[in-house]
Amino acid sequence: MFQGFSQQTGDFLWSLAMNNDRTWFQAHKQEFEDALNQPFRALANEVLALMRERWPEWDFGLHISRIYRDARRLFGRGPYKDHLWFTVQSGGRHESGPTFWFEVDGVSWTCGMGWWEPAADHAAAWRAAIDADPDRFIRLVRGLPADYRLWGDEYKRPKGDRGEIINPWYNRRSVSIGRTQGYGGVMYTPELPRAVVDYYAALMPMHQFYQEVWNAVLTERAGRA
Repeated sequence: MFQGFSQQTGDFLWSLAMNNDRTWFQAHKQEFEDALNQPFRALANEVLALMRERWPEWDFGLHISRIYRDARRLFGRGPYKDHLWFTVQSGGRHESGPTFWFEVDGVSWTCGMGWWEPAADHAAAWRAAIDADPDRFIRLVRGLPADYRLWGDEYKRPKGDRGEIINPWYNRRSVSIGRTQGYGGVMYTPELPRAVVDYYAALMPMHQFYQEVWNAVLTERAGRA
């Protein structure tokens, strides 16, 4: 059961970023397990259980990142990640589809929902869905938590002008939303899983829109197969 992270969690990740090599990691392996790995996995599994209980119709599944980088993609970096993340997705793991996520690094934790690096047909379906009912999309944006942040690479050449509210969403290659908080507070308590899921609940109407877009993409791809 998740009991909370601690400042030791951040201290370990910060130190790992400064000492990213096998010798240092092996010497601090127990600290990794106690301060990061075990509580992180407990958090991920409790979040999944709460989401399945709250939204059984979504058939959510869990993916937890490993601390080890892919040896084929080090690109001059050390062999270990200086952050951990997990994702919760409906209908199995499909990295391009909509996903809820949680990440912790040496100074903060972040949770949210979105997608990354969609294919061209996916991005086109996103814009088409907004164009089909812009008033609905504006209502969804206005219904988001006041502290949400928007992430995603913007196109060098905007795809269109749909007004002040829609444009930041319409003209991004990928679109994710969430919030970031520093260490302390609920992060150090057993209440963090429920706090994360409560935040996901505030994003659920937008998640429904994301899922509709993804379903349209899958239907179109199946028709071309």
